[in-house]
Amino acid sequence: MEDKKSFGSRVEAFFAGKGFYIVLLLCVAVIGVSAWAMLTGGMDGSGGTESVAVAAMADAPFPAGEAQSAVLEQEPEPETWAAAAETEAPAETKPPEASPVATAAAETVVEDPVPAEADAKDYYIWPVSGAVETGYSMAALVYNRTMQDWRTHDGLDIAAAIGTQVRAAANGRVTDVYADDAYGTTVVISHNGGLCSVYSNLAATPTVAVGDTVGVGQVIGAVGDTALAEIGEPAHLHFAMTCDGESVDPGEYMP
Repeated sequence: MEDKKSFGSRVEAFFAGKGFYIVLLLCVAVIGVSAWAMLTGGMDGSGGTESVAVAAMADAPFPAGEAQSAVLEQEPEPETWAAAAETEAPAETKPPEASPVATAAAETVVEDPVPAEADAKDYYIWPVSGAVETGYSMAALVYNRTMQDWRTHDGLDIAAAIGTQVRAAANGRVTDVYADDAYGTTVVISHNGGLCSVYSNLAATPTVAVGDTVGVGQVIGAVGDTALAEIGEPAHLHFAMTCDGESVDPGEYMP
């Protein structure tokens, strides 16, 4: 008991004297060393600050599963990347298809059936449909039943009933309309190349007049019975042609 009291007395005497200041100095030293260690550890490049921040986030009181969601929201999912790429990619532009109607119109070329400079011989048509009763004959005489004599024949007598429409054999311009003593009502149409077509034995009143421009196939009158020199023949159109004023065979220009 005396030893314990003696030890206690010595301790009290130590702290009552210089011992108190020694202990205080040691405590201050420990605190200073600890503070210095913390400061130098946070300032070096070893990532100590990031470690402390991560540790703080791990220790933060997030609700269950919320910390993980906060981290995952920092990066989009792969599906999000794909959707964004599709949205940003420019749409492929295709050239407009040609309209079928526009293409057909471009390929169709409408030409004048009889070009102005074309050879009119290639574009003649028969003025009426019918058999040739009397042919062209300027080198030999033919018998005329009405006049009961032999004479030349400068055209073609094409069988056609009275009233049948007569059409222009080619494009041209009406240059004469008159009543011939032998061949009756006559219409003359001038064409390219010095050619003229002559339509006789027409009805008294043609449907064209001098100066009219006519197209191939246009109606110019009707078959009549005005040709006194051929009145004894069956109803017909007397169709003749000239080239530079000289008689030519119409058959050579017919298709």
